[in-house]
Amino acid sequence: MVANMVGTGVFTSLGFQLLGIQSFFVLMMLWFVGGLTALCGALTYAELGANLPRSGGEYNFLTRLYHPCAGFISGWVSATVGFAAPVALAAMTFGAYLSAVFPNISPTGSALALVILLTAVHCLSRQTSSSIQQAFTALKVLLILLFCAVIFIWGGTYQAADFSPQAGDEKLIFSGAFAVALIYVNYAYTGWNSATYVTSELENPQRSLPIVLFIGTCIVMVLYLMLNFTFLSAAPISILEGKLEVGVIVADHALGANGGKAMGAVLALLLISTVSAMTMAGPRVLQAIGEDFSLFSKLASLNRHGVPMIAIVFQGALALVFIVSATFESVLIFSSFVLGVNTLFSVIGVFVLRWKKMNIKGAYKTFAYPFAPLAYLSVTLWTLIYVLISRPIEGWIGIAMIAVGAVLYYFSADRSQDSGR
Repeated sequence: MVANMVGTGVFTSLGFQLLGIQSFFVLMMLWFVGGLTALCGALTYAELGANLPRSGGEYNFLTRLYHPCAGFISGWVSATVGFAAPVALAAMTFGAYLSAVFPNISPTGSALALVILLTAVHCLSRQTSSSIQQAFTALKVLLILLFCAVIFIWGGTYQAADFSPQAGDEKLIFSGAFAVALIYVNYAYTGWNSATYVTSELENPQRSLPIVLFIGTCIVMVLYLMLNFTFLSAAPISILEGKLEVGVIVADHALGANGGKAMGAVLALLLISTVSAMTMAGPRVLQAIGEDFSLFSKLASLNRHGVPMIAIVFQGALALVFIVSATFESVLIFSSFVLGVNTLFSVIGVFVLRWKKMNIKGAYKTFAYPFAPLAYLSVTLWTLIYVLISRPIEGWIGIAMIAVGAVLYYFSADRSQDSGR
């Protein structure tokens, strides 16, 4: 689960948050509130996963709690935006960090090349290595800890950062700027629900799933708070504001040019594993949709290597479209909005679960119910509304993407059969 959470967001989003918020206390509150929101969501998903013990995450929840159409739309969103957009974002971050080390290399060109290369590799081989992925995850966590330690032990410059509350901070916390900035933070925490995608592979999910979700989210929240405290302490706001490659800028400012290049090289290397993992995992959802709905049967077809090549190429092509047609900020806000709607209806599902009396006897029930799910719903709905107000293009494109899923379900030859399941 930690593997799916520690990704590009924490190394890239602070610069965009600084465009609307420059209070150190409020910025740290952003990451704290984002962590608590993710924790409330995780606690709620733990009840859903324990009582609806089947892999598939939101696809499983919404199908069983609402209607197969809701499940299909969720699967469509997860399989397209949920994986293609993060692939694009990770590749764009890879390009930005690589160009910080080698200025003559085009960030966009290297991002496109990485997606094309890894798409081709995964079309030719079905070999996966969870141990290698776990090693890269451990390396990311170690990098965060080492980065924080090195900056504070050997960093040559510190700014006078006051993290105590200042006059006007309370208004800023309840402002639209805070709500929109939470979108960036929520993206960084994306992955807190990942364990529910493999529920059936867990031993005794009624007991183990809540523990995995709770501990994993808490670990990541502590790491994120520590890293952003380091960023804000080690470099002035003026050089971070609006920048993507925050890690390189902070390392360069605190440790010198060589330190910045070293940080950029390590992060670029780690991002290759991130793009590879998502390029490999995303098509599984597309393949499942192809198996369940005959209209999309081509997505489930395997090539001679036993790989769903069409699904992999489709996801890779969509990621390339994101890279060449939009900015990093736009793709992040768009994808976070769509995935936020997806999780919003899933969390509402815990009330539906209890209303329909679908609970398994003795299975986990949400801690602090109904306050935990209500807290998640309140914060998520607040951010979604402000995205529609302040970034209407990304918001309405997201709604259109969801509507496309509904249309595709309608035209699926299996819709009537699925309704009777």
